[in-house]
Amino acid sequence: MIHGLLGRKVGMMQYFTEKGMAIPVTVISAGPCIVTQIRTPERDGYSAVQLGYEEVEPRKLTKPQQGHLKAAGGAMLRYLREFSADDPLAHKPGEVVTVELFKPGQKVDIAGTSKGRGFAGVVKRHGFRGGPKTHGQSDRHRAPGSIGAGTTPGRVWKGQRMAGRMGGKRVTIQNLEVVEVLPEQNLLLVKGSVPGARNGLLQIRKAVKG
Repeated sequence: MIHGLLGRKVGMMQYFTEKGMAIPVTVISAGPCIVTQIRTPERDGYSAVQLGYEEVEPRKLTKPQQGHLKAAGGAMLRYLREFSADDPLAHKPGEVVTVELFKPGQKVDIAGTSKGRGFAGVVKRHGFRGGPKTHGQSDRHRAPGSIGAGTTPGRVWKGQRMAGRMGGKRVTIQNLEVVEVLPEQNLLLVKGSVPGARNGLLQIRKAVKG
């Protein structure tokens, strides 16, 4: 069995359980994905299954990309990602993987690109509390304060939390619970929120620590 799938974030909604409890869920349009290549230790040094997602017009892919996808039945796919599998050699290029890979109650890890917030100060970016608002401090309300010591070490430490570009990075949320699987609509309902904006690309895989 392949351990993951690609999809897009649709949005969030309420889901009512049989006991009438309302829980927040994220709706994900997951798959169908097509197996495009099998990675083997003899040829590649590791085992994995490469999946393709979202068909596009051939003109949007380069000639080498089109040639690579011929083995998968010629479907032109926008995104290619690799996932582990119980037995990669049991799968073949062209095989279709659907959202039925997951079951309600299963734990999954979901990775995506977080929303880009642009250039942000230390209060918004790192949660600093800012400076005092009295004793003559008229312009230091959201300033970072000192960024280092004196003679020792005589420099600013690497990784010092400062103002800068916020968001737009790969984020993974672990151990999210699958609430419901809707194979007819290729939809996956996951408890809680997932990284990124609506329509963002997501990688859904079996929980590593589940």
